This record gives sequence, structure tokens and C-alpha cells, in this order.
Amino acid sequence: MPIASLTRFSVPLDTDASASSQGLLMPKLAYRFRVTLVDFGVGGAPTTELTKQVMMVDRPKPSFEEIKLDVYNSTVKLAGRHKFEDIKLKLRDDMTNAVTTLVGQQMQSQFDFYEQSSASSGQDYKFTMYIEILDGGNGSYGPITLETFELQGCWIKVVTYDGGDYSKATDPLTMELTICYDNAVQTQFVGGGLIGLGAPVGRTNGTNSIGS
Repeated sequence: MPIASLTRFSVPLDTDASASSQGLLMPKLAYRFRVTLVDFGVGGAPTTELTKQVMMVDRPKPSFEEIKLDVYNSTVKLAGRHKFEDIKLKLRDDMTNAVTTLVGQQMQSQFDFYEQSSASSGQDYKFTMYIEILDGGNGSYGPITLETFELQGCWIKVVTYDGGDYSKATDPLTMELTICYDNAVQTQFVGGGLIGLGAPVGRTNGTNSIGS
């Protein structure tokens, strides 16, 4: 009896909309994730240390500009051009300077701060970023990737080097990157089939601005 009652831990729905014993789906957990940067820095340097030193990362933030059609007593609103908001990536700054060296190399590829020379084109410095949500597996039971956001055309907009503070005896020094990107698609795993953003849903050709 107690076990059967656990199937009631959900939101009641009409029987034709959901099974009465469906229960509650397991959510993705915020601390089970992995970030990988490809073509980051210079010369194809490995970025595994960056992956290990990640503390926090945002997921993509797509939005649409608003188009307003003023008509008589009303206003019709339409979705305009899309854009992606900048995201944050927070890293621990390690004693070997591995992280600060890699970040510095990426910044130098965008602009040489010593020679005061800029990159010739976006192709010379843009990188790809993968944000994977994992299931918690490790060791002999490797993790399963539940979802991957692939951010394309990335570059660093701002680097914030954390400063010293005598009152923060338990906190590591960090580096926070503000990352700009051109596009993001959502797959089940790296290189897998598209889900969510980017997945084909077809296209209709209506002629009415106010919807159905």
C-alpha cells in the first residue's frame, strides 16, 4: 500500500491526458554537467584543465525582438529577429596557471595586447562550446549525456579576474568569462540527433498576423 501511494506524487490530470499512475519524471540536476571548449586558445592546445576547473555555467538564453503592428484600436505583436544573450562561465584560477594561460591565449588570439594587433577575421579566434547535462555516472559506470547545448561562433566578451580579499578565507580565486556566440543548437549528446532548439518541426505558410 505505501509503495502504491508513491505513484500519486504528481499533478492529477484527466485520464485521457495521462496515466493515473504516471508518477513524476526525474528532473535534470544543476550540479551534474560538463563543459568542453573546442578550438579555444591557440594551436589546438588541450582544454581538459578548463573542463575540470569549471564552477558554474549558464545555459543559452534565446530571445526575439518584438515587432508591433498598430491597427485601429489594437496592437498586434509578432516575433522578430532572434538573438542569444551572453552567458557566464566561471572557473577556478589554479596554482599552475593552466586556466589563466589558456584564457590568456584565447584573449590574445582575439587581440594581441602586447603588439596592439587585432585578429584578421572571426574565423581566427571563434571557438565552439559544449554544455552537457549528465546523469551522474562516473568511473566504471560512465556518465550518460542527457542533453547537450552546442554554442557556435563563440568569443570572449569580458574576463573578470577575481581579486584578493582577506575576509574570504575559504574561497578560491576565480575567473568569470562573459561569452558571446552566434548560434546554439540542442542535441541529446555531442554529435547526436537534434532535440529542442534546432530540431526540425516543419514550416507552414499562413497569411494571418494574429494566429489561429
